[in-house]
Amino acid sequence: MSVSTHGLRVKTRSHAVRAAVELLSSMRFSIALLTIICIASIIGTVLTQHDPYGDYVNQFGPFWAQVFATVGLYSVYSAWWFLLILVFLVISTSLCIARNTPKILADLKTYKEDIREQSLKAFSHRAEAPLDEGPEAAAQRVGKTLAGGGWKVRLQQRSNGWMVAAKKGSLGKLGYIAAHSAIVLVCLGGLLDGDMVVRAQMWLTGKTLYTGAGLIANVGPQHRLPPNNLAFRGNLLVTEGQQASTAVINQAKGVVLQDLPFSVELKKFFVDYYSTGMPKLFASDVVFRDKASGKTMAARIEVNHPVRFDGVEVYQSSFTDGGSHVTLQALPMNAATKPFQIEGVIGGSSQLTKGQGVGSDRLTLEYADLRVINVENFGAGSGDGIGADVRKVNLRSSIDASLGAADNSSTVKVLRNVGPSITYRLRDAAGQAQEFQNYMLPVDMGVGVPVFLLGVRDTPEAPYRYLRIPADDRGSMDGFMRLRAALADPALRLQAVQRYAALAVEPGKPALAQELAASAGRALALFAGADGGSAKPVGHRGGLQALSDFIEANVPADQRGRASEVLIRILNGSLFQLVQITREQAGLPALEPSEKTQAFMRQAVLSLSDAQFYPAPMTFMLKNFKQVQASVFQVTRAPGANIFFLGCGLLILGIFLMLFVRERRLWVWIAPQGDKAHATMALSANRKTIDGDREFDHLKHRLIGAKD
Repeated sequence: MSVSTHGLRVKTRSHAVRAAVELLSSMRFSIALLTIICIASIIGTVLTQHDPYGDYVNQFGPFWAQVFATVGLYSVYSAWWFLLILVFLVISTSLCIARNTPKILADLKTYKEDIREQSLKAFSHRAEAPLDEGPEAAAQRVGKTLAGGGWKVRLQQRSNGWMVAAKKGSLGKLGYIAAHSAIVLVCLGGLLDGDMVVRAQMWLTGKTLYTGAGLIANVGPQHRLPPNNLAFRGNLLVTEGQQASTAVINQAKGVVLQDLPFSVELKKFFVDYYSTGMPKLFASDVVFRDKASGKTMAARIEVNHPVRFDGVEVYQSSFTDGGSHVTLQALPMNAATKPFQIEGVIGGSSQLTKGQGVGSDRLTLEYADLRVINVENFGAGSGDGIGADVRKVNLRSSIDASLGAADNSSTVKVLRNVGPSITYRLRDAAGQAQEFQNYMLPVDMGVGVPVFLLGVRDTPEAPYRYLRIPADDRGSMDGFMRLRAALADPALRLQAVQRYAALAVEPGKPALAQELAASAGRALALFAGADGGSAKPVGHRGGLQALSDFIEANVPADQRGRASEVLIRILNGSLFQLVQITREQAGLPALEPSEKTQAFMRQAVLSLSDAQFYPAPMTFMLKNFKQVQASVFQVTRAPGANIFFLGCGLLILGIFLMLFVRERRLWVWIAPQGDKAHATMALSANRKTIDGDREFDHLKHRLIGAKD
């Protein structure tokens, strides 16, 4: 029996109905749908799913990003067309099975003993030989020999002889049923465990997506699914010492809440790290409480070791901040701001007032995130300087994009924990916000002096740009902040240039000292962004760019190189004296000339220049914190999982049967010839192989004694 590729042919007057049914139940239609599913699955594997839309815009551009979003390539497995194809594939494959299974089962029961003796001569494997026994005796001997070799045999006596019909490997035909049934089961499992059940539940019960913000407890019942929902997959956030019983199911345009039949209380969260700072193990000690019966169960949930309770699998997915208490030190980035301390809770916000140096604009400080451990790649020239958020995913913010000098690049990875960081947002009265990420401890980035990294970005999708502030001899930012404040003070600038001129010019040359002091004062004023040496900054015209603009405007082109060297030397010398003045005022000993001092001054010049472009009046450094952890669990009710695994088992069985079980049919026609008999033998196999040729040669010698 050969499996037909055409579909069901129904008897109806409508040609369109006949054609539609035939196409839907045909094997060619199933293969086409399966091909589309495979292509879509490849796209869903290659293209990362459920990333922020801005990431796709950066990767593909606005036009193609919108095109791909329209066709649902960013959530392939939950796209309506993917689910629709799965439904049609299930229907089409089921019809194919229904059409061909009766024929296969009927073929398994038949021996085809009614074949005509003349037809045996048309087979490629055939042989003839005279026998030294009568027809009946020969038929009985051949039948017993075949039965002893594992063949199923049937004898048929005819008026002119005996037909021995045998078959072997008939179970190979069941591979077709098993493989196609596996496709149906896998697709059904995917449909049950996918978004189709959630969408159907929402449609049948009138539930809608929730697109707002706020506490989960305040979300209305129109956005909640019942605890007895057949299938779902959502995320559950639980803070240490707290309990939660409502999961969040993300959808393309919002979320829907899934009420669980139990609550999860997080007793303690544990993290174990490698020497590089990457997490080796994180686990949660939890207590489950059934809402209906009050039954409790204590358990530990680890990565790849889920716990099952009330028919729901609970996985350790990630961990995050659960509302840590932080103390921040506000450091001025302009002369109008004064330092102060402020306390807050991660996830909360604080209002900044005019007394805190924000001017006339109202600013809101939003405490976004606290990371106690940050792992950065400090390999010599690490390509993109990617830092890893050890709680869940890689940080895409690279340190190579900065307000100042960038890090080197290389493919060698040297991972190192650089300590805690605070992420916060400053939001103005119009609702516009910028996000900042500041590291608590200075980081050695190979510039000769450890630096504090102050990151800023305009949108969540953009990478951070980092301002690098050198640490002083006490490992703090105080030295740089004193220098920045002194640079904005005309009196201190004048004092610094006078000291510099007195040290740089030999005694007895007051005119030269006066000229050098004037040049140094002009250089410091330009660098400070002051107009004519006044205290008032003028826009963003300070820093090294102001010196470059001054040289281009006042020095001939052929003399600019020499003039730049002289001006930079004067600037460095004046700033060094300004540093010494600030240390005297702070009661600290003067800096001694050394390589470390030179590295500090070199980075300080770059940082002072870049600080002109810092977009906020102050920066907030992490001074102290009390961490509160929270676990993110994935809660899943997946009735399709068992169906899926059954389908996988059937697929393996079906492929094995179809590939390794060869169906063979053998006929031996024994006709009388005088007082003896004459035998004609033929073999049919579903695949022509060398093993089949050898088997036929062995059988013809053994059964009828035919020669080659």
